[in-house]
Amino acid sequence: MDKVEPILHSLGDNITLIDLMEGNTPGRTGSYVIHAEKPAIIETGTSLSIPYIIAGLEKLKIPLEQIQYVIVTHIHLDHSGGLGSLLTYLPNATVIVHKRGARHLVDPSKLIMGARAVYGDKLETLFGRIDPVPADRIQIYEEGQTLDLGNLRKLTFYDTPGHARHHLSIYDSGSRGIFTGDTVGVRYGPEFTGFDFETVFPSTSPSEFDLHAVLKSVEKLQNLNPTKIFHGHFGVTKPASYAFERTKETAEAFDRIARSIYYSGIRSRVIEDKLREYMKTELADQGFAEDNTAFLDVDLSINAMGLLYMLEMEDKKKKATL
Repeated sequence: MDKVEPILHSLGDNITLIDLMEGNTPGRTGSYVIHAEKPAIIETGTSLSIPYIIAGLEKLKIPLEQIQYVIVTHIHLDHSGGLGSLLTYLPNATVIVHKRGARHLVDPSKLIMGARAVYGDKLETLFGRIDPVPADRIQIYEEGQTLDLGNLRKLTFYDTPGHARHHLSIYDSGSRGIFTGDTVGVRYGPEFTGFDFETVFPSTSPSEFDLHAVLKSVEKLQNLNPTKIFHGHFGVTKPASYAFERTKETAEAFDRIARSIYYSGIRSRVIEDKLREYMKTELADQGFAEDNTAFLDVDLSINAMGLLYMLEMEDKKKKATL
């Protein structure tokens, strides 16, 4: 394994964020380490990020055999693609995942096929190896179940579809924060953009975006009264209310924009261009005066694909009933 220098962010409450350097870019995707009697990692990123996790744990002086749990909020490859490979370094770790995701970790062939449809020949370059996870190392957690990390620190799991049907969010009693994966949007912070601002936009990637489910999941998590949100991409939003309100407002806007211009045969690039116009206006309203918004490119493309897929599926259902 190549030796790397990890970028660590100490977040307080015995939580450290390891930058996974997705696409060799800081501030894009992170893995959270909870320092507890039973140490846990939340999110693994791709197999290309494993050197950063291993180096991060080494820098934190946490022996690999001490990691007890590896939790993935959902099984999209940028959150769990490296899980099977990472486990070879963590001999005592148990994987925790949503019930809809478990079988795809054991046999990732359909997961790979779906990602191939989106990313094509770039799949291996973007995500590296995608190894299966041994079934006997997986535990399924469902709505309301808790995990005791020791010393009165507990994680409580919630079923939060909207971005994906196989999505968990995790309330942490130690920080009164919630690890939300992609359910409560993507945080664009200075770590990623290089600019002095932060904001939150939704992730509407293929193929399970559901606005109604997003709004219900956000409401569920709001009712827990958390102080902060730990995003998969990237870092912490505090107060949590900002992330909730931004996610609801912008997810509704994305859905409305796509529906307003949709027609059978429309290309995702047309939707992408309209989303870009909206996001530039939103950023300007928040005081962001830069013309350079290239940091939005990847998400805009994927979000447009997800919105188009959603509308095409709705169109097919309507035609099938005629």
